[in-house]
Amino acid sequence: MRTFRDRVRHAVLFELIGLLLFIPFGALLFGLPPGKLGVIGVVSATVATLWNFLYNIGFDNAMQRTVGHTNKTLRHRIVHVVLFEIGLLLLLLPPIAWYLGISLFEAFVMDVAFVVFFLFYAFAFNLAYDRIFPVPARPAADAA
Repeated sequence: MRTFRDRVRHAVLFELIGLLLFIPFGALLFGLPPGKLGVIGVVSATVATLWNFLYNIGFDNAMQRTVGHTNKTLRHRIVHVVLFEIGLLLLLLPPIAWYLGISLFEAFVMDVAFVVFFLFYAFAFNLAYDRIFPVPARPAADAA
């Protein structure tokens, strides 16, 4: 399993790169001032970072209990990212609607665009992260 330090690196890198992409493209797509989108981005990234950290620990623990390891297949990655995004949507939708003064439905439509983006981004980021920073092999004594 991944170490605490590795999980922190993962979460911070994911959110920083995501923000660098989110703010300019979101401002263009929705015609919002970058400042407003920046506030949404920073608050969302903070919530997402905490959610990411807790969710990944829970997901890995569930995998360890159910399949005996945390090596994720393509199917595991797809389930992982879809469940993550659903949870994040439920956490962020009401505050975004309130901050922008829009309906929950309008916030949902806006968020769907970002979820689609982040689904692909999360998949690519996690795949790359796993290749750049592979899960350390467990010593033979731990594996038994």
